[in-house]
Amino acid sequence: MYIENRSQISFIGLYVEFEQSEADRNILREDYNSDSEEEFESNYEFVAPNGDEDQGDGTMAPDVTEVANALVNKVPFEEPSFMRVLDLEAMHVPEFPEYMTAEIPIVEDGEFRVGMEFSSREAVIKAIKDYSIRLSVDYRLFESEPLTFYAKCTQYGSGCDWLIRVSLISRKYCWVIRRYNGSHTCTRATISQDHSKLDSITIAEAIKPLVESDPSLKVKSVIAEVQSKFNFTVSYRKAWLVKQKAVGKIFGGWEASYEALPIWFEAIRHKEPSAVVHFETMPAYQCDELVGDIRVMHRVFWSYYPCIRAFRHCKPIVQVDGTHLYEKYKGCLLVAVSQDGNNNIVPIVFAIVEGETSDAWHFFLSNLRQHVVTRDGVGLISDRHESINAAVECSNGVWSPPRAFHMFCIRHIESNFLRKFKAPYLQKLVVNIGYSRTVREYEVRYQRLRERGEAYTNWLNRIPREQYALAFDGGYRWGHMTMNLVECINSVLKGARNLPITALVKAIFYRLNKLFTRKRAEAKARINAGHVFSDIVTLKLHANQLASGNIQVICFDRQNEVFEVREMPSRLEFAVDLRGLRCDCGEFQVDMIPCKHVFACCANQRLDWQLYVHDVYKMDQVRRCTEQGLGH
Repeated sequence: MYIENRSQISFIGLYVEFEQSEADRNILREDYNSDSEEEFESNYEFVAPNGDEDQGDGTMAPDVTEVANALVNKVPFEEPSFMRVLDLEAMHVPEFPEYMTAEIPIVEDGEFRVGMEFSSREAVIKAIKDYSIRLSVDYRLFESEPLTFYAKCTQYGSGCDWLIRVSLISRKYCWVIRRYNGSHTCTRATISQDHSKLDSITIAEAIKPLVESDPSLKVKSVIAEVQSKFNFTVSYRKAWLVKQKAVGKIFGGWEASYEALPIWFEAIRHKEPSAVVHFETMPAYQCDELVGDIRVMHRVFWSYYPCIRAFRHCKPIVQVDGTHLYEKYKGCLLVAVSQDGNNNIVPIVFAIVEGETSDAWHFFLSNLRQHVVTRDGVGLISDRHESINAAVECSNGVWSPPRAFHMFCIRHIESNFLRKFKAPYLQKLVVNIGYSRTVREYEVRYQRLRERGEAYTNWLNRIPREQYALAFDGGYRWGHMTMNLVECINSVLKGARNLPITALVKAIFYRLNKLFTRKRAEAKARINAGHVFSDIVTLKLHANQLASGNIQVICFDRQNEVFEVREMPSRLEFAVDLRGLRCDCGEFQVDMIPCKHVFACCANQRLDWQLYVHDVYKMDQVRRCTEQGLGH
């Protein structure tokens, strides 16, 4: 009415007064029908001038907005006197405090009682299930209606009279136990190791906090948690299914997880702008028909800035590998890792791709080279997967000498050799050929393999020896003959490979955060204790220093830092080039630390042997690898 007559009425006022009639005073509270109040509230809605109902989007019709502005301008707001004496703490008090404990009633003796109240039907079922699991008893449903829940012991009438009946009381807005016969009197030994009422929903609710904090939680941990909370041991399959249900509740469905992935990465980049994230999308199809204006995720590459920064202080090596994902949409997780001077594994980049195809590896290696491995002289170690070789060949030289050196894992060569020749007695010999530190060792072992059959050496000759033998790799693999580093990371993430994609990415983030936090604390403690070099190298240096006592320096050229030494009593002779960081024993150039022959030369000429220890082994460099954590 006001809107229609606002040109004649300057403002509108409303006065309401409540009176209680004599008839109202005679109405008993228990006869009051609460449904009428709900009906009252539901029948009053705001209707705009055009007759459309307001949808609750917070917007006002133009006419109404004008009215509101007119009222505000005409009558300035002044704090009413009653607001000065308001109890502002009262707004935090529950509207129905008497029902606050109705969800999980607390019973001193652990038993139900007649009159106990519950907030919902779900609360009733949960309480009865928890009771049955806790006491190792069981029940069967006798009646389950919208207003009633009636259950009896499975041995009712055969030695146990336990029953419970719970009904909805509309006027109280709650469920109340109307009948209860007391505790069970049946024999509890009949319950098996598992419990029929310990269903997946109950367990999923119990393990949700664990899964949320660590999405890669192992199934064995789920079984242990169930054992701890319910005193029952569930099967591996049941625990696995329960974990999937908990993951779905926490992270949403598989499709929702893909939709949330860009949001998650956007949050990471907002918190740390130096993080690298590269998406590739492709058109969407439905029944072989192109869906316009919709693109779906094809690949994603990412690296956190602390990982990028850590690689600058690691050994200049990168191990890469892929592991299959077992979630709904499959795919493959590609990982690249390095190692610091204290033998700590440092994951640096990740990618989720469609599979180990040439295009996928090219996408991964190109981004790895562009954003993380920006220095030259880096060793790349992988298996002999054809897709990796193809990606390296078409990388425009960024993964080829002299900028990078692609080498193979000796264990994969051994496996390929066994698959080809079915000769397990020659496996160790093939591995030893790869581990040969000197040319002489390599030739002796190579000739031994050739004597067993030229077919063996002909097969090995197809692989360039600088890609699998220490004696010819130029020191670019730093003694790493296998891909153990990256395979360790794959093993750690094994439990997360069947998670939705966003949960998988979060699991990687949580694991990295724990790793960086722990290693940073360890490095700080060692520096505070006065350690100059990493523990691994310190032990090796000490052993080499002790062994140098039996080595004689025959002749030397101090200016060019070239020496000849002789071991006693074997009288084996070795040439040492300190400036070139080489020794005929092979250890100096492979490990980048002084061997026993270098120690002998330094002692003879009073040189500081610490100058010949690579900087990567210094505790200061180890600390810098994890100096910046990933945060939360």
